Parts: sequence; C-alpha cells; structure tokens
Amino acid sequence: MREEYHKWHSNDLDREFEMLVFGHYGYPIILFPTFNAHYWEAKDFGLINSASYLIDSGQIKIYCPDGVDCLSWDNNSIEPANKVITQIAYEKTILNDVIGFVKHETSLERVGVAGCNFGAYHALNLAFKHPDKVEKLICIGGFFDIKQFIYNYYDDNCYFNNPPDYLPNLTDNRYLNQFKTMKIILGIDESDQYLEQNKNISGILRSKSVNHWLDVRPNNGHNWEFRREVFPKYLAQI
Repeated sequence: MREEYHKWHSNDLDREFEMLVFGHYGYPIILFPTFNAHYWEAKDFGLINSASYLIDSGQIKIYCPDGVDCLSWDNNSIEPANKVITQIAYEKTILNDVIGFVKHETSLERVGVAGCNFGAYHALNLAFKHPDKVEKLICIGGFFDIKQFIYNYYDDNCYFNNPPDYLPNLTDNRYLNQFKTMKIILGIDESDQYLEQNKNISGILRSKSVNHWLDVRPNNGHNWEFRREVFPKYLAQI
C-alpha cells in the first residue's frame, strides 16, 4: 500500500502539522483521529489495513490529519473560550490546508470525511458547517456534544461548534439542500454509551428530511475490533 508522510507549518494553528496519506488513487476520505490521538493512530490500530482492498484497488484514498484535542478541548490550562478558538483554528487548517491539498490532487470540490469516537465529532461538525466542501460522512461510535469540555461557559463560538445545538435551528435551504445530497452513515453499537447522542442526531436529520443511515449494531462494543469491522463496509457503501 502506498503511504506518504506530509509535514508543514499551519498558519491557522501557528504550529507544525502532520498527516499520513494512504493509496495512490481513489475517492478522498479525510479520517480524523479519536480523542487526543494523532495522525498515525488509524494505521497503528489497523483501521487503514481493514480497508486495504479498497485502497489498493484505487477506489479510496485516505488522508489522516493530526489531531489537536490536547491543545483545545482537553486543554484545561486555558479558558473554555480559548478551547473553542483553538478548535476553530484546527477547522481552518483542515479546510485550507488538508482539503486544499486534496482538491489540488483530485480537482474535486467536495470530499468524504470520517471518524471514530471524537473523530466522528470533527467529521460531522465539519460536514454540517461546510456542506459545500463535504459530500460523504461516516461516523463510528461518535459523540457530538462539546459541553462536557466547556463546563458552564457558552458563547456563539460554542453554539456554532456544537451540532446538537445548532442543527435543530438550521432552516437555511442553502445548507439543507446540500445536506440532502450528502451520503451520511452513523454507526454505533447498541451498548455504546453514546447511543442516545447518535439517535438524537438521527432524529434531527429525520426532522429536516435529510436521508441518512443510523446503523445500530448488537454486541460489538466501543472498541477497535468493531471499528475495523464496520469501516470498510461503510466505505463500500459510499
């Protein structure tokens, strides 16, 4: 399997940023790491290998950017307001640098995004805030509510980065029409502690007449074995 390592200076984060890319050709999927994890995680835990037949056959190309949760949501040395500001800088890095790089390679205007655990938050939040950039979304065992990281603090930046809050109030047809062209998969185990969050997101999408697949699976758990099982199946669906 072809593997590339990239490192550059992110102007938005004002720090070095790293990414691994797997595959020689294929539809681009940006795969976010789990909470507090980094760009090598998906490779080390076998998630990339689970989709090797799709990658080697040139159907899928996977981009694994670094995560900065330790500098944002899990950084308790800064104020909650600054946690969200750091998240916004990370989002800009993904939009400007990562998606910009993918667009340069593929000439595509919209890409796919995916993630497990809190990586699913990053994927879903990016997709729903920027549906002009994203057309396929895969979330596996995701949790999406950032209030646990900001305690009692709340401002507009918090609101617009917390999907359970901003999605119900979204009525702009420019966004909703793009949601309706998006392929959306929410995969979750029935015993997962975040099942209700996934059901909530599904209910919101259903209320907006946005087609999606909420795939609740029995007795698999919130673990890498489950993720490796379903990830290639969801990729094949899109």
